[in-house]
Amino acid sequence: MTRLRCAILDDYLNLSLTAADWSKIGDRVDVTVFNQPFASPEAAAGALKDFEIICAMRERTPFPRALFAALPKLKLLITSGMRNAALDLEAAKDHQVVLCGTQWARDPTAPLTMGLILELTRNIGRENARMHAGEPLQKFVGIEIEGRTLGVVGLGKLGAKVSGLAKAFGMNVIAWSPNLTPERCKEVGVGYATKEELFATADIITVHVVLSQRSRGLVGAADLARMKPTSYLVNTARGPIVDEAALLETLQQKKIAGAAIDVFSVEPLPVDHPFRKLDNLVLTPHLGYATEDGLRIHYDQMVEAIDAWTKGGELPRKLA
Repeated sequence: MTRLRCAILDDYLNLSLTAADWSKIGDRVDVTVFNQPFASPEAAAGALKDFEIICAMRERTPFPRALFAALPKLKLLITSGMRNAALDLEAAKDHQVVLCGTQWARDPTAPLTMGLILELTRNIGRENARMHAGEPLQKFVGIEIEGRTLGVVGLGKLGAKVSGLAKAFGMNVIAWSPNLTPERCKEVGVGYATKEELFATADIITVHVVLSQRSRGLVGAADLARMKPTSYLVNTARGPIVDEAALLETLQQKKIAGAAIDVFSVEPLPVDHPFRKLDNLVLTPHLGYATEDGLRIHYDQMVEAIDAWTKGGELPRKLA
């Protein structure tokens, strides 16, 4: 029997081989782990051309039509999550590549959002760094979030979960998105606002819409200009949803109090990106879904899918 080759992509944490039992497919499949991102689409094509199976980590490595065309041996592609905007589904179908995904047990992005809000308003990380550096006294004076207004852009599953957590902290919550209705707001127990009202009145704004052509640049310069000088912006959704150039200018000119960003138009964030030089911006390297618990589930289900596929069985969580 000819052995198959499987590539695990973007395992920055070097966790994949210990997070799941790959020995279940060891009699049929040789596994290679790529810990670093590819420098270019051409580099990805060159490195992956001999693999029949690829396990992709949600939108870290794009798979446009050109890459599918450059990988003639590829037969099965598994992505973490059940949605991956970086995969060209039609191209996969045209090249007869089977796609499947993995499911989430929980969504850890919601508590991360609250953590970023607390960092912005209480300077926990800054004061921790100062304490470790030997500084004796507090430098930064925080604000209380209880009684303040959280504006939620996008009231789907994640936006609703963040709303519930915010209310537990005593915050008032309002929401807006292009298709949001007052009925949905009532169902979640938050106030309905227009886009203009939300950006003008909220003390903290958090973004939770899915990236699409319609949502690209959804938060633009005009929206940022409406924000109060004491307000904060949090984005744990996708980088291109917020106009990064407009946000950079807004923060450089200190037109708002600050922002916390977990997602970027280019990831990993380039080391020379001007975001890294701002003292009113909290940066995290796309931590949203990357927890040990979640990654174990993803890798377990990848092994399950490969096992089923190589045995000719029904593929779980098939996407295309």
